[in-house]
Amino acid sequence: MHLSDLSTELSLIIDPSKISFLPNLMRFLVHSGIIEQHDHDYYSLTPSSRFLVKDEPFNLRSLVLLTHDPSVQKAWFELGNWYKNDFPTSFHTANGKSLWDYLSKEPKLGDLFNDVMASESGLIVNMLITECRHIFEGLTSLVDVGGGTGTVAIAIAKAFPSINCIVLDLPHVIEDLKSNGNMEFVGGDMFQKIPNANAILLKWILHNWNDEDCVKILKKCKESIPSRDEGGKLIIIDVVLEDPKNTSDYVRAQHNMDMMMMVCFAAKERTKKEWEKLFNEAGFNECKITSILGSRSLIEVYP
Repeated sequence: MHLSDLSTELSLIIDPSKISFLPNLMRFLVHSGIIEQHDHDYYSLTPSSRFLVKDEPFNLRSLVLLTHDPSVQKAWFELGNWYKNDFPTSFHTANGKSLWDYLSKEPKLGDLFNDVMASESGLIVNMLITECRHIFEGLTSLVDVGGGTGTVAIAIAKAFPSINCIVLDLPHVIEDLKSNGNMEFVGGDMFQKIPNANAILLKWILHNWNDEDCVKILKKCKESIPSRDEGGKLIIIDVVLEDPKNTSDYVRAQHNMDMMMMVCFAAKERTKKEWEKLFNEAGFNECKITSILGSRSLIEVYP
């Protein structure tokens, strides 16, 4: 797109007196690798900026908007104060309530959070169904705990018609969603009761909670699945932290996420040893960890 065309498009939403500063912004975006400059003031998207386009599959637009929301940014600024006060999280220090309470009372931000989960889930489930089909072999039922609007469970139910899939999430999250065929939505609390199934899926759940709460969740999971001999297992998608001395981009992403979990939830990402400790405390006997999609891992846990 030519700069003049871009100026015309943006004139509908930008104060006319600010249009003259558009070249400054474009130079910065070119230098940052967000856009590419061509001859005669023509510009185009780069592979990086395509991840910010709403209609692109697996885009990161909602994640960027969520992490830069003023409520989250304020939580970062309050991190120093949180270390000195008795509030449960830095987010609570900044906003007067937990992130979960905040999302339930701010529908627009709650929708943004659900969009983030759905976009990430689309990427994950595509990989699981194409590259890790073996983890679903022999299953007749699966519960996606904290499964949101059902992106992952719906895809699994479609790919494996013999598996009855259940999404368990808070009532306000699933209230407008309809069960259909081998797909069911259940409102509830994972700390109270998880529906019985062969397997339980925990995708980006445990990193939101401290160790004590994680053990509680894992014990509830163990109550709801059969023995290993009868096919019972947990399927966990989460981060397994690598050595911070490793300076690769995906390890940097892991440690960035670790900080975000601390700021928002007083929670954390975990090393292999820390994961094994949680599983042992919850009564599980074995786990198998497989790296997938860079910073993420597939963890299979057996009672």
